[in-house]
Parts: sequence; C-alpha cells; structure tokens
Amino acid sequence: MSTEPETAAAQEAEGAAAAEANGAGAPEPGGAADTAGSDEAAEAGGFAEPEGAAESDATAESEAAAESKELSETEAEIAAQRELQERIAERKAAKQGPVDAGAKLSGKAADLLAAVRAVESGEKPVASAFSEPEPTPRKAAPEPVRRPQPVMAATSGPGDEAVEAVRAVLADGGAPAALAARTAAVLGEGADAQLRDDPWQLLRVGGVRTEQADGFARALLGAECGPDDERRGRAITAWLLEQAAVAGHTALDAAALTAALGQRAVPDPDAAVQSAIAEGDILVFQDAIETPGAPAPVQEEGDGEGAETEQPVRVLVGLEQYALAEESLADGLARVINSLPKEESSSPRAADWESAAGEASGSTAELIRAVAGHGLVLHTGGEAARAEPAALVRAATGLGLRAWAATHSAAGRGRIAGLIGSDETGAATVAGLLSGAEGPGRDRDGALALDLLVVLDAPQLDVETAAMLVESLPDGARLVLSGDPGVLWSAGPGRVFADLLAARCCPQVVSRVPDPGPIGELVSGIGIGELNQVEAPGKEVVIVPVRDAGEAVHRTVQLVADSVPRAIGVPTEDTQVITPGHGGAAGTRALNTALKERLNPGPGRFGGFDPGDRVAHVPAPGRTTLGRVLRADAEGLHLECDGAPVVVPKEQVEQTVRHAWALTAHQAVGLSWPAAVVVLPGDATAALSRPWVYTAFSRGERHLSVVQGAEQALPRAVAEIPAKARTTRLQTLLRPQVPATA
Repeated sequence: MSTEPETAAAQEAEGAAAAEANGAGAPEPGGAADTAGSDEAAEAGGFAEPEGAAESDATAESEAAAESKELSETEAEIAAQRELQERIAERKAAKQGPVDAGAKLSGKAADLLAAVRAVESGEKPVASAFSEPEPTPRKAAPEPVRRPQPVMAATSGPGDEAVEAVRAVLADGGAPAALAARTAAVLGEGADAQLRDDPWQLLRVGGVRTEQADGFARALLGAECGPDDERRGRAITAWLLEQAAVAGHTALDAAALTAALGQRAVPDPDAAVQSAIAEGDILVFQDAIETPGAPAPVQEEGDGEGAETEQPVRVLVGLEQYALAEESLADGLARVINSLPKEESSSPRAADWESAAGEASGSTAELIRAVAGHGLVLHTGGEAARAEPAALVRAATGLGLRAWAATHSAAGRGRIAGLIGSDETGAATVAGLLSGAEGPGRDRDGALALDLLVVLDAPQLDVETAAMLVESLPDGARLVLSGDPGVLWSAGPGRVFADLLAARCCPQVVSRVPDPGPIGELVSGIGIGELNQVEAPGKEVVIVPVRDAGEAVHRTVQLVADSVPRAIGVPTEDTQVITPGHGGAAGTRALNTALKERLNPGPGRFGGFDPGDRVAHVPAPGRTTLGRVLRADAEGLHLECDGAPVVVPKEQVEQTVRHAWALTAHQAVGLSWPAAVVVLPGDATAALSRPWVYTAFSRGERHLSVVQGAEQALPRAVAEIPAKARTTRLQTLLRPQVPATA
C-alpha cells in the first residue's frame, strides 16, 4: 500500500476533477490514461459538454449503440467485466462478519467503523463494538466460483421515450439536452424520476462537476435545496472517490476524503461519509500500518491473555467496485502462488525444466528455473527483454504445456508472436483472451484452458483487469507478469505490478538485456534519474530547441512531414508525435489540427473526420486502439483499427474518437513506432515526471526527435519527480495470505 500524506490524497481527489477544467497543457490526471477530452474547459457554474468526457461512460454507451448480429470484442469484454462483478458480489454476500477492525480505534475512525458494523450486522453502532475479539483471519485463497463465460447478445440502449423523459428533466434544471442519452444509460430505468428525487445523481454522468450539479439541483428543488442536503453529501462523496479512481487510487484515506468534502462546501463531511456508508454507496476498511523492520506489537505486562495489542491503523474509504476487485485479485494471486501442482506423470519433471534452462543462458535461464518451481513470477526489463518471456513460452510449449503470451494491443501481440516464432497461435491480447475472441478458450469449469500465462506490459494492468485474468486461471496454472517498471502506470485504478514488486511475495527476475543503441542508452539513464547526452552518429536522437508553442507546432509538422522521412528514411505514417496533454497551444488538439491540415486536408464532414485520417478509438475505459477512417454513412464512422473493421455510431464519435497523429504518453504506452517525435512545450512542464519522460522517449525504435521547449524543467523532472503515489490495498491484502520472500 502506498502511503501518501493525507493532504496529497485530498489534492488528488480534487485534482482529478480540476483536470477536466484545465485547458492549457492539462496533464493526464494522476498518471491515469487520457479520456477523449477529459481536460476540456468548462465555464464556472455552467455546463460545457466535454469533447470526450466520455471515456468513463464508454462502456455504457458502447452497449447502448451495439446492434450488430455478432458479438464484438468490446461487448465481450464488457460481458467479462460483468462476470467479475457477479463473482465479487457472491464473495461479498458470503462474508458473514463485519469489516475486520483489527485494533482499537477512537474518534472519527471509530465512528466510521461503527457505521459499517451497523450496516453489515444490522445492530446499533456502539463504542463497545471495538472490544470484540478479532475475527478469524481470512483463509488463504479459496477456490472461486467458476462458470462458463457468458456470451451476451448486444444490448440496446435506453429507448427514445426514456431519453425524452430525461431530456425534459434536464431542461427544467437548465442542463444541456446533449446529456440526456448518457444520463439515461448511466442511471438506468426510471432515470427521470431518479433525477427529480435526487438531482445530484447527475454527478454519476461523466464530465459533470459539483458546481454544475448544485445549479441543476437549485433549479429543480428551489428553496428546498441547500449545501447541507444529505443527498448532496452522499453524491459528492461518491463523486470524489470516482475522481480518485481516475487518478489511480483504489481507495482514499478517510481524513483525505473528509478534507476534500470540506473543500466542496459540505458542512458536515463526517456525516456525509457515514450517510454514504449507510446507503451502501461506499465501503470502509481498516488496514494495519506496518513499518518495515519495526518490531511486532507486544502485549503490555499485566494484560489479560486475550487482550488486544495496540497497533497503528489506517482507515481507508473506497468504492465497492474497486475495493472488492482488489480483494478478489489478492485472493486469486494467493491461490496461484499456493496451488502449483506437484510432479505428475503428465507434468514436466524438474529435470525437464532444468534441461530447458540449460539450453538458454543468462536471465532467460533464470526465468525458466523460477517458473519451474513457482506459480507466480515477476520479470522486469525493457523492450529488448521481451525476448526472454518469448523464450519461456517456447520452452514451456516444448515441454508439453499449454503456454500463452498476452499483450495489451494487437501490435504487441504481433511483436511477441514474432519473437516466439509462431503464427500468433500462442499470443493474444488481454481483452481478446478475456472475451474469448482470442486465445485457448475455456474449460468446462470456465477457466482458461492453459498451463502458463505470460502477461507482457504488466504495469498497464489495473485492478479490475488483473482480477479478471487471475480469476480465469485454472488451479495449478503458472502466471508470469513481465514489464518495464519505469513506464507510466495503468490507466485504471491500482498499481498492480508495482505493488507486487514491493510485496516481494514471489521470485523476481531482472533482465540483463539492455535496450540497444543511443535511444536505449538515453532511456536507461532516465530510468535512474539521469538525463545524459548520448552519441548519435546516425541521428538516432535529435534535440530541436524551440522558443514557444507556436514554433513547437511548426517544427513538429516539419519533422513529421519532411525531415524524418528525408533524413532518417522513416515514412510519415510510421512516425508518432507524443505530447504531455490534450489542451494547450501545443497539445494533441493543436498538433492534430496542424498535422491534418498538412497530411490529410479535408472538410471534416463527419464530426471533423475525413477518410484517411489517423485516429484513436476508445471503445471502453482505459482501452485505446489506433486506426484510420475508411468512410462515414448513416451507420456511423467506419474505421480500421488493428486490422479489423470498426463502426462507431454517430452519437459516440465525438466522445470516443479523436485524431491520432499526436498522442499523449499514456495513449502511447505499450506501443512503439520506427520514429517518435516528443513535443515538450513550455506550458506543459507541470505534467512532466520521470515515468512520463521515460515512457515518451522509449517509444521510438530507430529515431527520437525531441522538440524541446521545456528548458530546465526536463532534466529537473527526470532527476526529481518520480511517479505520483497511488493509495492501494493490494500489499495489505496479500500479507496475511502469502509470506514475503527474501
């Protein structure tokens, strides 16, 4: 669990929301992935429809518009997410006792825990509840309920009548009619009645801010509306936790949450939190604070045999969706670690594994030996280190195991398949694996039909995706998580790979294969906080200084359209521009406008797009696929993404599609191009950090141009600004189930 200060956590909850209104070089909130336009400017106190405030609603809308006869990959992924939520709900229902208190509390923390006990046990909260014996420790990794992955037909969105009813309520409250379809989809049946009864439910719609919801509520409720309204406090509590999740947190410190509520003019933050707990909107957890190397707490002399020992604790509050997914992930990982099968006649023997390791060398052999004796292994390294997990998959296949590698993109799948030496039969995307569109399929128990799964680019795993993957593994299967710990973390909440590395609960194999050439040398230095000058005789690395954002845009277009193709030999279509944010004078919007004008000019008849435009499609939260526009018709915008045809309904285009000649580093992570042009305008220096620079600079395979307008902010970011801390619980949840290794 990361341990950021309470004030910093409060700023994260506030900052994720403020990012929506930041128009100039807005950084990706808290290191999370970009939504399509999440940093659009909005007028204070009024409504402004964010250009793509919608990534958080992309799941609901992708379901709402899907009318194809065959199940698409995105819809199948949504089905997998629903399956996970069902499993988590069953797990929660199976728990008989209240949340584990674990130690003595007083003051606000005791009030919060008492509220939870009241909800879960039905009893009146009393202070004496905290003197009860500590509940029995959770058993290690119970077998999850398994059933075949459901294949869901495309679901229709809210009907016209429901949307019209919501539109009428929005009009009465002075909210834009354009929110009607999304509001009806998010709130579900009776959305209009829900809004009239509780106008602050509008905060559940992506892109709506608290001051906008307050204005909407005043228009509907009149004199009845006030800042102390219990409904307002509950809604803002849940909204702040959603904003924290956008920033990567799976939970917030209770003190940080109440501080953020106070900043939002909630008169009694503690009462608002307790009300949200009582309604079941949020969950509260108490985690013991363990300092590495500190002695275990001891009983005071004269205490009774069953007396509790004092231990510092931390009270965290989180949304059920993420908190229970993290708990499910911890249980699943413990099962993987503890369920490695003993040698059987059908399984490779220790001698077989040793023979396979003997045919390899260096850290590849070390990786094979680690996998031979452990259910979970972590592997770290850069782009060149991908050859090692590929060699592992080949070796395991040669031993008769069903071995698969999974990546986060179709391009990554192609790269790892090439390293394995297969025709992609042993490689799949994570989304395709979960949906059943790719991979080995599932056995009769609903588990993936494999013996070894290697997940590449593991830092991109958020808690929900990781939980779905681990829950899908059969007993006895081995799991290898491989990735570069220096890159940006996942788009969704959590820091799964970093937490597992810190927990030291399984073997960790560090690759000794460096990335080659001047770019590899430059990136390796950045990884340890040093921005070194490197020799680049073949112009592999070029620095282009600029004075202002206008010059940065001009030089970027010149590099992509002329200089790189002519001097380096990399065509325009193989060059990717990367910049810190969407807004600002040299953000993705400004750069894409200039690049389109030069590379594919056109009238933009369909939502600003023309055939041939390079685009990024966000079909679901945290997933960005790159492609090109083919055409547009009454059906929608026709794209080709990762070699597959995609049709985006016209009502979703503005929210889920943007031009992609220029991307942010979060959209580019996990991908690479022959050439990369990284733009660092002076108005976006606040977004720079060591992980951001490391990620952006490592996207070019043959060439890197840096349009440098950040001056000394660049070396300062590399030397002094690490990744922003995220509040998570995975380490705490794993600790009682899996002992730490040396």
